[in-house]
Amino acid sequence: MYGVVLWSDSDQDHAVIWCEDHGDLAFYTGDGASALEGDSIDPGDLVQFEISEGREMRRASRPRLVAEHSHPTLARDLKRAVGDNASAPRDGPPARAPAERPHLQAV
Repeated sequence: MYGVVLWSDSDQDHAVIWCEDHGDLAFYTGDGASALEGDSIDPGDLVQFEISEGREMRRASRPRLVAEHSHPTLARDLKRAVGDNASAPRDGPPARAPAERPHLQAV
């Protein structure tokens, strides 16, 4: 799978990755099986990795850097988008105003 690093901690070899399938985020914790060869992955980097579904979260493993800083503003853009929609309900699509509700006609 491909994804963009949203956050990373090079000291602890951890990262949070936004996945190409737009599903749940993937969490990477250094496992010694990285193809990075001592390099770190940083926010905005495009990476390729293996994904597994854990009981509580998706796990990324064996990350490989594809393009450094390919999406440098993605994390900021996502934060801004959430801030712009802060009043929208979190468990469903935005509610429509009564005037916008579709009218059903009997057939």
